[in-house]
Amino acid sequence: MSIAQQFLSELKSEAVNTRKLLALVPFDQADFKPHEKSMTLRRLSNHVVEIIGWWKECLVMDELDFAKSGGPGISCDSVEELLMRYDELLIKAEQILNEAPDEAFAKEWTMRHDETIFFTMPKQVVVRTWCLNHWYHHRGQLTVYLRLLNVPLPGVYGPTADNAGM
Repeated sequence: MSIAQQFLSELKSEAVNTRKLLALVPFDQADFKPHEKSMTLRRLSNHVVEIIGWWKECLVMDELDFAKSGGPGISCDSVEELLMRYDELLIKAEQILNEAPDEAFAKEWTMRHDETIFFTMPKQVVVRTWCLNHWYHHRGQLTVYLRLLNVPLPGVYGPTADNAGM
C-alpha cells in the first residue's frame, strides 16, 4: 500500500467521525466559548472544516507563506453550510491523495512568514502533524464544547455516556 493510500484510508475513516460531530453543532449558540481565551463554537467548527482543506497546502505546495496567504478561513453560519463545505473539501483531499506519488511525501515543506522560517520538514511529517493530528486535536475540543452545551455525543471510537446506557 502506498503512503498516500495509507493516509487516505485513515482520512476516510476519521472523516465519518468528524462529520457526525459537525452535524451536531448548535449554531443558535455559535458565540459560545468555554473560556475568554477560547475560540467561539462557530470559529472552532469552521476551523475543523477548513483543516480538511489543508492537504493542498501541505502536500501539493512546497511551502506556506503566511505573508502571502489568502487571509481568514471559511465562515459558515449553519450546519447545512458547514457540512456542504466539509464534503467539498473532503472530496478535494481524497483527490489529492489519490494522485500523490510516494516521492511527494519525502519532499521538504516550509512554513514561513516572509523571511522568517518557522520550520522545514518532510511532507510526510507535515501531513501527519497538520492535516491529521491538528484536525484530531480540534475535533476533540469540539466534543468538549458540545458536552458543555449538553449536546449528546455520538460514538467516535466506541460508545459514549450518551449512547451506551451509562
